[in-house]
Amino acid sequence: MMETTFWDRHKRLLCNLGLILLLFIALICIELFAPSTSMWFSVMRKVCTFALAAVSMNLLNGFTGLFSLGQAGFMLLGAYTYAILTIPVAARSGVFRNYGDSLVQFQLPLVVALIAAGIVAAFFAFLIGLPVLRLKSDYLAIATLGFAEIVRGLVQLQYFGSVTNGPDPINSFTAPKNILIYAAIAGACIAIIVLLINSTYGRAFKAIRDDEIAAEAMGINLATHKQLSFVTSSFFCGIAGAMLAMCNTSVSSVSFTTSMTYQILLVVVIGGIGSVSGSLIAAFIYYASSEWWLKFLDLETYTDAGARIPLLGPGFRMVVFSVLIMIVVLFFRKGIMGSREISVYDGFMKLKRLLGGKKAAPKGGEQ
Repeated sequence: MMETTFWDRHKRLLCNLGLILLLFIALICIELFAPSTSMWFSVMRKVCTFALAAVSMNLLNGFTGLFSLGQAGFMLLGAYTYAILTIPVAARSGVFRNYGDSLVQFQLPLVVALIAAGIVAAFFAFLIGLPVLRLKSDYLAIATLGFAEIVRGLVQLQYFGSVTNGPDPINSFTAPKNILIYAAIAGACIAIIVLLINSTYGRAFKAIRDDEIAAEAMGINLATHKQLSFVTSSFFCGIAGAMLAMCNTSVSSVSFTTSMTYQILLVVVIGGIGSVSGSLIAAFIYYASSEWWLKFLDLETYTDAGARIPLLGPGFRMVVFSVLIMIVVLFFRKGIMGSREISVYDGFMKLKRLLGGKKAAPKGGEQ
């Protein structure tokens, strides 16, 4: 038998790592050469943030088959935790001036605060997961949606003002603007999720999604694995919430409405339920289109004769954007990627065959 080389054993992984390296090089070029006023910066920060949120939601909805709508609540917990823990001690009295001073009187480094944001979200997910994960389908979605609204209401109470600043926004916390930081955080978290999906736990999640009765018959503990998926998804949602706080440089509960969860769900559906790379592609298309490429449609435009061009004006951007989403859903019933993942090597081999290269080897090994 012919001895296989390192390239033969890991060619798909190496090709995908090469693609990731090229993407980071592109981000470095944007950071170095794009004008400081370029929309690339704000768009890419948001893309990294919501790509992580979409992938974490996909872990739960797409790979485990649990329909949850509590993502905005977990992101809120992560955002508030991160913001509270990274405000400089000297600035706390100014931020919490309406409540005397902050109950928290220390500042944590960025990475530690991000992990703490995920842990707080995961802790609350564990608590509510005990009762609500007994529910299925729409009932689970309603229960988690209710949790998100309860959390949003509680953080606004003046009773918790010395911790959450009540209805007032929190600012003056650590909020880096370098898009490489956002890309590194999102990339590391998504890599961990991918490793989990490809592990024995991930295969158990997929078995539960496909058929709970069959999964239980194979010895999979449904309650334990559902709880693990729910807590893990919420942990990364908490980190995504912290990243959103960094993007906005201010945290307020009014930002974490139900519509945020629907936006994340829309990204998952457009990309493909059960596809990590689909969520990444859809996050870029969704936020680049809605916040940048179609922005000109909201501007009132006039002809040389002074006549106003019909329809163009405030709100028209979202009309066009909604039509585009409908077109995507109609022509891509399972999303852009379906349940597939991007493979640079497979794409290269297909291109090679189209251009008249060697015939592909049959599945199961190269000839």
